[in-house]
Amino acid sequence: MSVFDKKYWDENYSEPETMDCIGNAKDHVNYIKAYFELEKVDISSVADFGFGYGYLFQKVMKAFLPYKALGIEPSKYAFDKASKRKLLPVPSTKLQLINDRVENWCRLPDHPKLNFDLGICTSVLQYMEEEAIKLVVETLSRRVKYLYLTVPTDKELDRQIEDLNFHDKYALRRSSGFYKSIIGEGFTNVSSRIWESKTYFDESTTLITDLLYRH
Repeated sequence: MSVFDKKYWDENYSEPETMDCIGNAKDHVNYIKAYFELEKVDISSVADFGFGYGYLFQKVMKAFLPYKALGIEPSKYAFDKASKRKLLPVPSTKLQLINDRVENWCRLPDHPKLNFDLGICTSVLQYMEEEAIKLVVETLSRRVKYLYLTVPTDKELDRQIEDLNFHDKYALRRSSGFYKSIIGEGFTNVSSRIWESKTYFDESTTLITDLLYRH
C-alpha cells in the first residue's frame, strides 16, 4: 500500500462523520479553546501534523485565527480532498500545506519559522515505526510549545473492534505505557490530550499545578 492511499481512506473513513476528530471536531476544538482561555495562554500559530481531510485543522484555525498555520499530510488522496475545502479562516493567516511524511519535515534543520504555539497530532503515531515516533516527538518538543495529541492504544483498538465493529488493520498495536514513555521524553502531560513541551518549560508560567512541585 502506498502512503495512505484511497483504499485506506475507503476502509477506515467510509463514514467520516462517525469518526473521532471529524464528526466531533467541534467538541475537540471547544475543549482546546476553553482550556487555553482558562489558562490565559495565547495561541497565535498552529500546526497540524497529519491533518487528513482537514476537519479538525479547519476548526482549530477558525477558533484561534492564527497569524501562521502549517498543515502536513502524507496521503496525497486526503491532501487533495482537504485542499479543495475552505481551510483558511481569514486572509491574514499565512497558511502552508505540505504533502509529505511528518518525519521528513522533522528532519529539516531547526529554524524559528518552524516553531508554533500549538501542534495538533491526532491518530497519527499508531502508523509510525518506533524510531519515527522518537524522531517526531523529539523534534516537536523543540518546535511546538503545546501538543494536542490522540493515539489509540492496543486496548482502545480492541474496543473499536468489539463496540464499533471497526478494525483498523493498518494501525500498530502498542500499550499506553509505550506511548507515555516516548512522549514523556519531550513533553509533560498537563491535561487530557494536552502536552507541554519540556524545551519551553518555565516553572513560573507552566500549566502544571503547584501541587506537582510539592513532591
